[in-house]
Amino acid sequence: MADRRRINGPAGATLPPLYDEDEFPAQHRLRAANGVRPLYLKTGVTPSASGSAYLEMDARDGSTKSGMKLTCTVHGPRSLPRSAPFSPHMVLSTHVKYAPFATRQRRGYLRDSTERDLSSHLETALRGALIADRWPKSGVDVIVTVIEGEQVRYTALDRGEEDWDMMSVLSGCITVAAAALADAGIDCVDAVAGGVAALVPGVDDEKPVVVLDPVPSEHRNILAACCVAYLPMRDEITNMWLKGHLPTSDGNLHRELISRAIHAGKGTHRAISASLSEALSGP
Repeated sequence: MADRRRINGPAGATLPPLYDEDEFPAQHRLRAANGVRPLYLKTGVTPSASGSAYLEMDARDGSTKSGMKLTCTVHGPRSLPRSAPFSPHMVLSTHVKYAPFATRQRRGYLRDSTERDLSSHLETALRGALIADRWPKSGVDVIVTVIEGEQVRYTALDRGEEDWDMMSVLSGCITVAAAALADAGIDCVDAVAGGVAALVPGVDDEKPVVVLDPVPSEHRNILAACCVAYLPMRDEITNMWLKGHLPTSDGNLHRELISRAIHAGKGTHRAISASLSEALSGP
């Protein structure tokens, strides 16, 4: 017998109405190769946590679709349970999870392999920035939730380019986690920032070019991509993820791709610094 007092949601996935993009000029639909999307970063959004942050990235220029939204909460440092072995350093635990409604294809409540890979990369990126020996016999939990994936992601799924979208998600996870750790007052050598660069075919199949902050739907194909976790003050990389096939004719493409990803990380670090400065100067 059906429950007449409850209004159930749709059984399948739903999408907001999409409008024809032809009304936008071509110059507003594409970004420059060295341009990154604007982002909004705010700390202290979850009062019950030791530290928290919220990150929102705009969609591609001239698009009516919404961008990516992530939130991060930090719990700790707190003492380890008595059953845990002694640790002279702080034990870091990271957890990345997509909300079930974050993407077009509804995700389960248990983490899949993609989310576990993102958690592993995030842990490596943050471990290089923490001053862990100041918090012995203690642990900290960093939980990142992807509230909304980019609506243009369904195009990446149709083209089989979901792996490229993961790098942008990882970059956002690193950035929002660094802001949340700073909000929690946990000692770090520097605020780690995420940056992404990709190698895409040039116009009319000319020489490939390197673009910052790639969006799969903006390009016909992505040849390779690099995501780095960068410490600007120390000029160090705590984590690097390089994927794809680079032409063997140019041996400097690896170096250029990494250099451009670092350049994107420097721009993201300025957003973190501005958000933390605003939080300190606020009421």
